[in-house]
Amino acid sequence: MSEVPVRVAVIVGSVREGRFGPVVADWLASVAADHGGFQVDVVDLAEPELPMALPAFGTTPRAEVLAEAGKVTPRLAAADAFVVVTPEYNHSFPASLKNAIDWHRTEWIAKPVAFVSYGGMSGGLRAVEHLRAVFAELHAVTVRETVSFHGAHTRFGPDGLPKDDAAAVAAKAMLDQLGWWARSLAEAKAVRPYPVA
Repeated sequence: MSEVPVRVAVIVGSVREGRFGPVVADWLASVAADHGGFQVDVVDLAEPELPMALPAFGTTPRAEVLAEAGKVTPRLAAADAFVVVTPEYNHSFPASLKNAIDWHRTEWIAKPVAFVSYGGMSGGLRAVEHLRAVFAELHAVTVRETVSFHGAHTRFGPDGLPKDDAAAVAAKAMLDQLGWWARSLAEAKAVRPYPVA
């Protein structure tokens, strides 16, 4: 009997004009779909207009804000796992990504997060290191293996695919770990609820 697919949300973290993120995210989504065992949902943070000002603790956001969050929140809640696709901005990750993370809490708890980064010389790896600390605070588990593209614009061909096979090899290792963690955490939560304050 085959296993139930892992529902993975591939999050496009950049909202900058002319961004390269959708190229990387589309490639990763295709690799995840071909990998087997994943049901992929690409969540583009450019779609909702989440305000930078969060509501005061204990208050409900305005109706128009809830409507914008509704473009993302149910999809994150339904996911068993996440792949965050992020560039590196000034040695860290984009404000748009931090804002979306901060607008949510329970959606991340006791779920695995993998990273695909891109950028210049560092390939976005400094952004990933910062994100690991953020997701740890939210009780998420980050997987060890990552995919990074150094000089990303030159690493992809006009067909939207990487020019060499190294990225696919790295993506398989990452997705293998992501699937393991997603299933293991789901099984654990089915036996006993995750304790979180």
